[in-house]
Amino acid sequence: MAVLKRRAFLKTAVGLLAVPFRAQAQPARKMWRVGVIRASAPPAAEIQAFRESLRGLGYVEGENIVIETRWADDNEARLPSLMAELVQLKVDLVLASAPAATSAAKEATTTIPIVMVTVADPVGFGFVQSLARPGTNVTGLVFMHPELSGKRLEFLKGAVPRLSRLAVLWNGANPYKAADLRQVETAAGAARVTLQSVPVKDVREFEPALSRAKDSGADALLTLEDPFTVAHRVRIVELAGHFRLPALYGRRVYVDSGGLMSYGPDPLEQYRRAAVYVDRIFKGAKPAELPVEQPTRFELVINLTAARILGLTIPPSLLLRADKVIE
Repeated sequence: MAVLKRRAFLKTAVGLLAVPFRAQAQPARKMWRVGVIRASAPPAAEIQAFRESLRGLGYVEGENIVIETRWADDNEARLPSLMAELVQLKVDLVLASAPAATSAAKEATTTIPIVMVTVADPVGFGFVQSLARPGTNVTGLVFMHPELSGKRLEFLKGAVPRLSRLAVLWNGANPYKAADLRQVETAAGAARVTLQSVPVKDVREFEPALSRAKDSGADALLTLEDPFTVAHRVRIVELAGHFRLPALYGRRVYVDSGGLMSYGPDPLEQYRRAAVYVDRIFKGAKPAELPVEQPTRFELVINLTAARILGLTIPPSLLLRADKVIE
């Protein structure tokens, strides 16, 4: 009888020990859920850069991460409801692109971490308390469009020496663009260039707006980027060519679509770096303590084919400063 009891005890003890051993051998993997929100669908390469960077950090879609995308189809009024959907889905983190989406995300939650990209002035917009110490549930990357206005104007004058009147195309429905416009006004005043503001709120307004700018004597075009203008970059480039307006854009995707020049930070790098922020937060870092990152590299791209079509000769001194020249 004592032998039977001893065997029963040993069998029970071995069984109890085996349970945690099996659990350790096959641990349950956390399925992270990331929401991505933007006023309009970004260029495919940008989201792809985010996905590839996440994968390089060990996050594989369908295995340990799910990415929920929400685009507002150029209607920023939809952003709060789209953000509400992401909150309802109990996402672990939100990637918000541009000020409007970041604002909607911050209004919707004070607890879910938010990583912002392509935002020019997060302190001025109230998203963070400072770049060094955000102090909120928002952190991420600054795009620094306004600060680049003087340099962009310098490059445009290098390509168009006769430049005296500059048309500035921007999304009139985007309240955050007013700060960008003020920076361009300051740079234009210093360069003794007359500024012509060209606000548009609908894609159907592009052609008549640029026609009026040309009729008013505009020598060149500058665009203030946001999700709306980037989404309609092909149309903008087409019309700039039609009205023979040499243009400088804030992103290379315009030049890839046939535009003349672009100068600014690389948005692909911002999305790649955003994945690093996601990883750090998932590993325990607090957004309030993660410094906002500023771009350190700015890219000048020149399209010589577009220059020839416009009858422009790009001076060698400007070509030497370009990071990439498209023949």
